[in-house]
Amino acid sequence: MTSRGKQRLITDRLGIRAEAGEWCWIEKIPQPPADVLQAAGNPQLRPARLPPLGMVGAVLGAPFIPLIMLLSLLSDAEEAVERSLGSKEEKERWQAKKEDGRRRDATIAAQGLDKVFDGDWHADAGQFLLRWYGHSTHHQRLLLATEDGIVLAAPPERVSVGREKHMQIVARIPATEATLVDPFFGEFETRMLLIRFRDGSWLRVDTEELRSELHMYALRQPRSDN
Repeated sequence: MTSRGKQRLITDRLGIRAEAGEWCWIEKIPQPPADVLQAAGNPQLRPARLPPLGMVGAVLGAPFIPLIMLLSLLSDAEEAVERSLGSKEEKERWQAKKEDGRRRDATIAAQGLDKVFDGDWHADAGQFLLRWYGHSTHHQRLLLATEDGIVLAAPPERVSVGREKHMQIVARIPATEATLVDPFFGEFETRMLLIRFRDGSWLRVDTEELRSELHMYALRQPRSDN
């Protein structure tokens, strides 16, 4: 980990040493076919609801949402004004960034990466996705890259605060079964990473940080054409 404090926490709490790690989440799991769902034992496909403390916090924070939205709009307006008054070089950089965003979005759509997984419920990624909230009902995972593979940690049940305090290992994927991949090989700055299984199926996760430590780790690994 980039932070010694985080690494010490992971080592003390989970008893492992990670080469990289970041909190992440997945998009909404689509509804599987009835036979797939039944064969998997009708697993939970959504995270648990917010606990009472979290619901109280959401209620108390609701009045501030309009203010936050207003500040965001003002920030966007200020940025637009700065762009219009910027130098030729600054305008060119902004235009290049905008074009990168368009190419990124087009690539995501073309490769089907706007979905949470490749769509094959019978493949390794689909089967793992069916067990995702059976491992933990928390909405986030601490995804860790280790020498032996990928480790996922989380509180067993959803919490509103103290996720690090309550976390424990909820799943392990050996290096022989899956690898961590940046689908854009560093071309675009995104939160997106893929857990790519040996059968070619994949599961998408989104990290809290843009181009996180996990992205840097994935880019250091030997590139596969699969």
